[in-house]
Amino acid sequence: MSNLQKFSLSIILPAYNEAGNIPEVLKKIQKVFLTMSLNGEVLIINDGSTDNTGQVAEGFREKYPFLHVLHHRKNMGLTESLMTGFENVKGDVIIFLCSDLESDPEEDIPKLLSGIEDGYDMVVGWRENRGDGKLMTSKIYNLLSRILFGVTLHDQNWIKAFKRDVVSALPLRSNWHRFIVPLAYHEGYKIKEVRTNWYPRKYGASKYGIGRLFSAVIDLIVIKFRLSFIKRPMFFFGSIGISLFLIGFFINLLQVIGDFFFHYEIKEHVPMLILGIASMILGFQLISIGLLGELVVDYTSKQDRKKRL
Repeated sequence: MSNLQKFSLSIILPAYNEAGNIPEVLKKIQKVFLTMSLNGEVLIINDGSTDNTGQVAEGFREKYPFLHVLHHRKNMGLTESLMTGFENVKGDVIIFLCSDLESDPEEDIPKLLSGIEDGYDMVVGWRENRGDGKLMTSKIYNLLSRILFGVTLHDQNWIKAFKRDVVSALPLRSNWHRFIVPLAYHEGYKIKEVRTNWYPRKYGASKYGIGRLFSAVIDLIVIKFRLSFIKRPMFFFGSIGISLFLIGFFINLLQVIGDFFFHYEIKEHVPMLILGIASMILGFQLISIGLLGELVVDYTSKQDRKKRL
């Protein structure tokens, strides 16, 4: 780990009602800092806790000089907590850990940093022997992510370490913490997976349940659209629009041919005629939207180039 000693480290610990776990988490992190001779900081993001998490964390600031505590007035979720952390970190390498002790900082920080030392931009933990009852939900999510984005990792929503410049590639918003890996992968960053142990929490209760699956699937589709078509809107709208236009055109063409050659009475098949015309109109509108989107993307790209110059 000698190469890591020249880097500064920032550990982000989002915490919502984790007062019972904070003391041991900080104790374990301090041991790692001393054992590995690391120079770093720890940011606890008190995400509007209704217990005394904030007071407990503040009480350790004198004991641990590396500790900083930031507070949200209300519970805003994991993504907002991470964004608060990203905006305030100073380190070259950022580690996201859980404050519930389902991961062990003494074991996991060295594992994550070993991947950074090997030259990877991001290192993701893979929970072994997971027993929190959410394994099937995680498998479904990771399977969909593999299909949509080509990311072959087993456990994308667990602890992570990444270089600071990776943060700039993460357009996070509500609940998009789940997509840190696909977003970074899309930008070409090198990602490694390491096996970690899972431990049942000693204090508090899990804040996440199976109900997240539906919203996660919707967000996956949004992310896929953003990554695949945001710079090529005509590819998406145009392909659908052209298909609808051609379907409508051939429906109406068959109506005309039938009426002209086979005495097929169009007036007796008005619904099919309406369907054909509607398909052509809708297709033309989608093509127009795609063209407008291309103009917007072109203008935005030119503005970005001007800023870089």
